[in-house]
Amino acid sequence: MTYLGELAALGTAFFWAFTAILFSKASQRAGAFNVNKVRLLMAVIIYAMVLLILHGSLFHQDLNSTQLFWLGLSGFVGLVLGDLCIFKALVIIGPRLTTLIFSTTPIMTSIIAWVFLGEKLGMLDVLGITVTVAGVSWIVAEGRRDNQELPESSIKHADSGSYQKGVILALGASLGQAVGLVLAKQGMTNAGSELDPMLASFVRMLIACAIIWLVSAFRGKLNEVAAIFTNKETFKFTLGGSICGPFLGVWLSLLALNYISTGVAATLNATVPIMIIPIMFIFYREKTSVRALAGAVIAVLGVALLFIT
Repeated sequence: MTYLGELAALGTAFFWAFTAILFSKASQRAGAFNVNKVRLLMAVIIYAMVLLILHGSLFHQDLNSTQLFWLGLSGFVGLVLGDLCIFKALVIIGPRLTTLIFSTTPIMTSIIAWVFLGEKLGMLDVLGITVTVAGVSWIVAEGRRDNQELPESSIKHADSGSYQKGVILALGASLGQAVGLVLAKQGMTNAGSELDPMLASFVRMLIACAIIWLVSAFRGKLNEVAAIFTNKETFKFTLGGSICGPFLGVWLSLLALNYISTGVAATLNATVPIMIIPIMFIFYREKTSVRALAGAVIAVLGVALLFIT
């Protein structure tokens, strides 16, 4: 299918926009680490159900040790370390500033993919990435910290912290996402027979889930997740975020890697701020400024360049 990779990457951004809102609200109530634990468990269950329905088996393809290594490392870097950073950043500095810093992911990804995978970008690719990142950055750079976007942001919560801490965590999340994508592509396409993106996503999620729950058990923190299951609102936000993010979003991001370069996929994934504009208006009645609309137009032009390369 023409443009399947590009459309999958844009679908990733669409679902991640919902995830940013839902998980930031859930993390304010139960803490980022606890939400990360539960959303991985929920995602593993959802993946398992879908794989059993579609293929009658969790592992419908043979996996070699090299594939398991790269996918497992990708899950640890991207889904454990990277996502923990971004959940904390979302709570501390809010979705708008977090996504601004996170928009550096395509640049990091392109450089790492060039060094590690030998992927080279054409001039139109570079131009498209530059224009898209510029547009996304312009959208979300309107204020240092926007506390109006989430009414609960003034509440003291489990992951309160300084502005500097939030920025560092957002940068860590960007690096984790970049490295995680490159490692995932290595395991999915370059370590043996090409893997089904759904299976690759399940393996990453399963290993990441096992790691984070073992760490939690070692720290004696298993009982802290009870708040997520006993509070109806927190459970609702966590479940919704799990469906949009680690299931649909992560699966589409790996599907995109099958068809387009890692840098281009990361760039289209990073259009979350464009997707988040109508969501913020619907849920928080946040009006869109002329600057945001101009940034969206610029970013869309960059996306168009990536579609014609």
